[in-house]
Amino acid sequence: MAELNPAASHDLPSFITAPGETDVLMVIMSVFLVFAVLGFGLLFLRLHTLPERIAHKSHKIQFEIVAVLGLISLFTHMHIFWIAGLLLALIDMPDFGSSLGRIAESTEKMAGIKADADAEPQPESTTGITRSDDAPGARREVHAASRENKGADVRPKPETPPRRPKELRHA
Repeated sequence: MAELNPAASHDLPSFITAPGETDVLMVIMSVFLVFAVLGFGLLFLRLHTLPERIAHKSHKIQFEIVAVLGLISLFTHMHIFWIAGLLLALIDMPDFGSSLGRIAESTEKMAGIKADADAEPQPESTTGITRSDDAPGARREVHAASRENKGADVRPKPETPPRRPKELRHA
């Protein structure tokens, strides 16, 4: 064993290793550093995707907008986009699409227009007005029976179709 310099302290701390031996403290600190960086990165990404996860769990209509705002804030480092995405994820936007779709279907049914390709054929009305669905924009023809009974305009009450379950707009 090599002689110590007389000016050196004889009580060396335990983290100082002898030449040629493994530095245990450096190995422990490097493993700790790797786990700390990975843990911080996972925490950052988990917090960063919080608005998107909130919007996805509650099946929001604006889910795609929230996701895009999250990506913009990630790449531009402008936190206002993340805040806007979080606010959009927490707010319930009214669903105008389903009510407007029901209005359009009702209007088509009242007009006698075939709404879907797989829909049942509409019964002929008692007024004698029929519509040929063979060509778009086909003209209406009035039966001779309705010409005779101009005063008797009795329309049957339309049957309501069975309600279809609401479909999710995103995965």
